[in-house]
Amino acid sequence: MRSSVEIYSIRTGEARVVWQTTQLVEAPNFSPDGTYLLLNGDGLLYRLALDGSSKVGKVDTGFATTCNNDHGISPDGRQIVISDKTEFGKSTIYVLPAEGGTPRLVTQNRPSYWHGWSPDGKQLAYCGIRNDLFDIYTISVDGGEEKRLTHGEGRNDGPDYSADGQWIYFNSSRTGLMQIWRIHPDGTGLEQVTSDNYGNWFAHPSPNNDKVLILSYDPDVFDHPRDLDVRLRLMDMDGGNLTMLFDLFGGQGTINVPNWSPSGDEFAYVRYFPVSD
Repeated sequence: MRSSVEIYSIRTGEARVVWQTTQLVEAPNFSPDGTYLLLNGDGLLYRLALDGSSKVGKVDTGFATTCNNDHGISPDGRQIVISDKTEFGKSTIYVLPAEGGTPRLVTQNRPSYWHGWSPDGKQLAYCGIRNDLFDIYTISVDGGEEKRLTHGEGRNDGPDYSADGQWIYFNSSRTGLMQIWRIHPDGTGLEQVTSDNYGNWFAHPSPNNDKVLILSYDPDVFDHPRDLDVRLRLMDMDGGNLTMLFDLFGGQGTINVPNWSPSGDEFAYVRYFPVSD
């Protein structure tokens, strides 16, 4: 077995396995109605039914066949956002109908890696690499000019909106070790949220606007590689009550994108198994 797609309940503290496969799959999103998970694998997207059947179906993404694991579903469930390099050779953000179809270009500048959709469905947040600087940007879902929120202070990545739309959480190495920060969508109010001896990535605020899930690496790990012993941790919105939920073999692909259930009681993730020779 290579990938185990699982759902963890923060109410019971228990996890259940939804699907296991010998393929490498990554980055599960819950659909807004809670009926399926959206995952990526081999450059494509797949829907995994949550009705107990574990039925897996490919999503038609048109020409976009080199999707990475930065994808998501709009708040109203009608659109999917993808990050794909087929057309331009670098990761570019597109949107398409949730049922599948032809992708529509959003970002003119690249590479761009999507990470968050504003609660009102109007804005996208992403990591953009411009002149070798990794920074946080937002853009209208209709395209147009991008808005830059950070300015090269270390590496900035993984932005995701709070449920009330007041904050964008992201990870930044501006103080050395990768930590979680937050900023208002207008670029004001920058705050550091975590400050400990872990490399903290991929902050995902709960739909209930009360908790934030993060993935934490050992302090000597650079970037966000796969196939390492990592831990998933939960904290209050301001970083208080930071608690380890469990450790697992994972990293890249485990929780790269928004992964909470609509109720905020559960989240999806991928656990990996070492590949045998």
